[in-house]
Amino acid sequence: MNAVQIAIGSSLVVLSVLLLILSVRAVARYRLTASRPQLMWGLGLVFATGAMLVEAVVYIDTASSFLLQLYVFFSAAIVGVLSLGATRILRSPRIERAYTAYIGATTVLVGVFSFLTPLPPTSMVSGGIITGDPPLLLLILSTLVTGPATVVLLSASYLSLRRTWKWQTLLMIAGALILGAGGTLYIASFPVALYYAEFLGIVLLFLGLVSLPQTTTAAQPVGVAHTAS
Repeated sequence: MNAVQIAIGSSLVVLSVLLLILSVRAVARYRLTASRPQLMWGLGLVFATGAMLVEAVVYIDTASSFLLQLYVFFSAAIVGVLSLGATRILRSPRIERAYTAYIGATTVLVGVFSFLTPLPPTSMVSGGIITGDPPLLLLILSTLVTGPATVVLLSASYLSLRRTWKWQTLLMIAGALILGAGGTLYIASFPVALYYAEFLGIVLLFLGLVSLPQTTTAAQPVGVAHTAS
């Protein structure tokens, strides 16, 4: 490996460690708060850490069909699980339960077919970078997760901005847009840039999501104060 390849490989490892720290922090907060959204954010970051680790291993070492199967599953699960942490802002238990069931079923479906479908590295990896598209069936199934999840994340961002303007919500919108449009961020001359875009989108989304419960609860005392007066 030359100096550039070493630098890229090292940066992917560093990004994986940073995501791991964020996921551990999120899960630790769930143990303190017992908040369902906090658990979903933590699990979403766990999937993100797994995907970034696969990217690092494939770039530094070698690719295998099993690693690529993991990657396809993780990539779909990230946005889906993170979006489950945003459904509370919709303030509809019925929608929250239905959406949770839908994301759970479609994510399991993606997982099953990911591991049943052979993914040869020669068709999905170039120069240590995962650039190829998986089979059409996996693309369709993944879209069943990521499409609605992106809509939910953007809807939650919009509702949060309408109720209480906070700059943190703008981070969530930016993160959701980056993740939802991840495929369009592919740069042919430097394809590993897509990895960094994914990392940025996940971190921005996490920071924005964390502010949602604070936004919701912060609005209640104001209403109570006005009523009392």
